Parts: sequence; structure tokens; C-alpha cells
Amino acid sequence: MDSDDDMLDAHDMESGDDDYYSGGTDDYDDSDETDYGFGEADADDSAIIASHRSQINYVVLKEEDIRRHQNDDVGRVSVVLSITDVEASILLLHYHWSVSKVHDEWFADEERIRRTVGILEGPVVPTPEGRELTCGICFESYPLEQIVSVSCGHPFCTTCWTGYISTTINDGPGCLMLKCPEPSCPAAIGRDMIDKLACKEDKEKYYRYFLRSYIEDNRKMKWCPAPGCEHAIDFAAGTESYDVSCLCSYSFCWNCTEEAHRPVDCDTVGKWILKNSAESENMNWILANSKPCPRCKRPIEKNHGCMHMTCTPPCKHEFCWLCLNAWTEHGERTGGFYACNRYEAAKQEGLYDEAERRREMAKNSLERYTHYYERWASNQVSRQKAMGDLQKMQSEKLGKLSDIQCTPESQLKFIAEAWLQIIECRRVLKWTYAYGYYLPDHAKRQFFEYLQGEAESGLERLHKCVEKDLEVFQIADGPSDEFNHFRTKLTGLTSITKTYFENLVKALENGLADVDIQAASSKPANSKSSSKTKGGGKGKGSSKNGGSSRNPDDN
Repeated sequence: MDSDDDMLDAHDMESGDDDYYSGGTDDYDDSDETDYGFGEADADDSAIIASHRSQINYVVLKEEDIRRHQNDDVGRVSVVLSITDVEASILLLHYHWSVSKVHDEWFADEERIRRTVGILEGPVVPTPEGRELTCGICFESYPLEQIVSVSCGHPFCTTCWTGYISTTINDGPGCLMLKCPEPSCPAAIGRDMIDKLACKEDKEKYYRYFLRSYIEDNRKMKWCPAPGCEHAIDFAAGTESYDVSCLCSYSFCWNCTEEAHRPVDCDTVGKWILKNSAESENMNWILANSKPCPRCKRPIEKNHGCMHMTCTPPCKHEFCWLCLNAWTEHGERTGGFYACNRYEAAKQEGLYDEAERRREMAKNSLERYTHYYERWASNQVSRQKAMGDLQKMQSEKLGKLSDIQCTPESQLKFIAEAWLQIIECRRVLKWTYAYGYYLPDHAKRQFFEYLQGEAESGLERLHKCVEKDLEVFQIADGPSDEFNHFRTKLTGLTSITKTYFENLVKALENGLADVDIQAASSKPANSKSSSKTKGGGKGKGSSKNGGSSRNPDDN
């Protein structure tokens, strides 16, 4: 993690907000504008999003790329082993498209591999004599031109072959390992037989399975999990970040295939998603906000101020909400409709302590979860809105702004860069709430809430600038001299926000190690000094409200 001063650069800039951007601009002179692509040719949106990552450790493959890689591997194996492309395909399918594994196994024991995979060097049945042969499936006699066999030599008619192949293809990807219809025969059926005997629809299915096997059997490749996306990701192993961004604009974690979730680890994401979909919080809500009817035991929620409760039909039992005794035993002497003397007396005797404790624990747990979940979901909604705003800006507003300000669209990319940074920051901020929910250390939580609050403040400044401050120039009658000032300001805010969030991610991925270092350095301190500050000392995170993340149970 960087030093605290580096982490809080964005916060330090806030004090001089307008003065900073209206004063000297040495840090943002014209020489820096090349970083934002001013004057370059337009690129499509997907390329911008894909290149937004600071470290690219993967390659996005389109269908034609996958097919090219596949054909290259088949060609290499065919040339090195001096076999046909069909036989090379059978070998690669068997060894999960590992060229090196195919080479190693083949040169170690070619004869064994041929038997195992089903690439036979000659027929295993004698060549029949005569003008007709009997099909091994339907047992009808056919002329030789209507009989087909693979390397093993077992004869089957074209009609039975077509039915056999079609049935297997419609059963799923297992058709890629298709064997001879003779039950005891290991001979493999290659692509040449599919091309020769399958119908057009079955061929399309087979080759779709064939293409997908190249990705699904490869440890370094995965399909993009976005609905409808046909791209795959070739990931470089040994890198720190698992986050990848497809050309379809969907970002996900290579390790767990959930949406991109830095700085939260995959185990925490799994627990958080399970918690969001589990019934545990429903039970907590029922326990915290309802009581069972004393007669039928169904949970009842109190929705009015009166203590007089009536269960729903067919039970219709009337009872007191506080003490749960029958309402017929209540009246003015027990406290009326809005109090219960019997409950207060029993409570003093400790009769309701355990039930109240369980209800209070459930209520606190529910409030804490709701606190983090609402903010997690809120940032997701904000991120989706920002993505929509970016698309609207690029499709509708950017051209108009270019005309009004007499500026080429290629020099307005800094606006798209700001929106992309907002989208990325919303994603990071969203997952910090899952991080905070599972953060047990109170000292670290204070520091975390402070960093999170500062991140939210910086992001809101950037969001306001690109959303509100830009409107002035979008409705202007003509070019404005202030637009260059606005560009410098927005570019600066984008850079500062990006740096702060990158440091925030590093800090959280590092487990907020600075807090451990500070705690370790404070242990040798004088015990008298410790006693003086006991109960009144402030950690770094308590100097300012830690933003929206502060847990309601912390106070």
C-alpha cells in the first residue's frame, strides 16, 4: 500500500477546489493531453472500454480468432506427427487441445495412443468379397457403394450411419468422441464422416460443439459469461488481477466468473451473493418484527400502536402483544390498550429476557445487513445509470457539443474517459460495502470507513463536474473560452479520482496493513500515556465521518 499521503491526495486537493483549477495549471499543460487521445482517430466504444484497464493481462478472442487458433493447432499436430487433419483433431479432442501433451504421449508410445484414441492403422475385420454387404445395424443387404465404414472396416449403410450420427449429435457434446457403432470397436469417427453423412443442421451443431470444446477444455480460456456474448478470454497466468473486460463491455472475474469485484476476494463475493439470495435474512426479519400467535403459532406483525392483537382467520385469537396472554384478562387495571403492567412486572423478574435478547440480536443483525446491502445495491443502480448516460452522451450529445464549441469530437474524449472512470469507481465502491460487512476488526473498520468516505466524496465531485458543469456548454449559443478551463478541470478530477481509487483498491487488497503497522508501533508507548487517552483517543478514521459505510452498531 502507498503511504497515507499518497492515499489521500484527492482529499488534499479538495481544500483548494476552485482555487486550484482557476489558478496555475502546470500539472495539466498541453503536453499531458496526449494521454487522453486528443487529436487521434475515433475508436469504437468497446475498444475504449477494453483499453481502460491499466494492466492488460488477457486477450479477447472473437469466433474467427478461436477458429484460427484451433486450425493452427490441428495443422501443427498434423505436420509434426505426419497424420491427417482429421486424425489430429481426434487426438487434440482426446487430450483437451494440449498440443504438447499430444506430442509427448505420441512419441512415448504411438501404438498405445492409437489404440486408446481410436486411430487404427488398418481394418480389424477382413475385407468382404462380393457385390453386396450386410449392414451391421439394420441387417439389410446393400450394394458396396451404399456401405460406409471407418478405419476399423465394420460395414453400415448410409441410412443407419446418418441416423446414428444425428442421434448422437442431438444428445450433446459427447458426439465429439463418437466411436464406431459396433459396441466393442474403439475406432473413432472424425469430422470427415460428419461432413459426408450428417445433414446441414446436424453439421452446424457438431461444429458448434467442436469450436466450444477448444475454449471449455482449455485451462487458460473461458467464455465471457455475459448473456448472448460469443467472445472468449485467453488469460495470462501468474498475474495479480483476475479482472477482465470483454469487448461486449462486460467485466468479470476470471477466477470465479462473477462480475468484476476488486478489491473483494472471490470467497467474500461468494458469501455475499449467497447471503443476498438466502432465506436467513427473511427469518431474521420475521424474528425481529413479529411474534408467534400463542394459539396457532403463526408469526404476526404489529402494524398499529395498540397492544390488542387479533390473529387472522380461522384462528382469530385475541391476545396482548407484550405479554402474549389472552386479551380477555386485560383491561384498565393492566394498563389499557397501550401498555401492559403484567409484562412490565414479568420483565423485571427476567421472564422475557431470553426472548427479548434473541429478538434484539435479530433486529441488530438485520439492520446491519440492510445498511450494507442498500448501499451496495444503490451503487449498482448508479453504475447502470452512468453506463446509460455514457451511451447517451456518445450517441446524442457529443456531436452537438462538438458543433457548439467548434471542437472536433476526437478532442472530446476526455468526457468519455471521465464517464468510464465513474463507472469503474462505482463498481469498486459497490464492492467495498461487501468488504466492510465482513470486516471484523473495529480499528480497521474505522480506517476503512474513512477511506471509503473520502472515495465517495471524490467520486461525487467528478460526477457533478461531468454531469452538471457540462450542461452549461451543451446549451450555450456558441463556443466559450471557459470550455478549455472546464476540460482542464475535468481531466484533473478524472486523474485524481483514478489515482485515489487505485490506491484504495491496493489498500483493501493488502488487508489495510497500515492499521496493523500503526498498532504495532503504538504498543511500546508509555502505559501512562495510554491510560490518559483511554476511551477518548481518535484513530485516523475517526477524524471525519467515514461516509455512508458507518455501521449503525458501531456507536
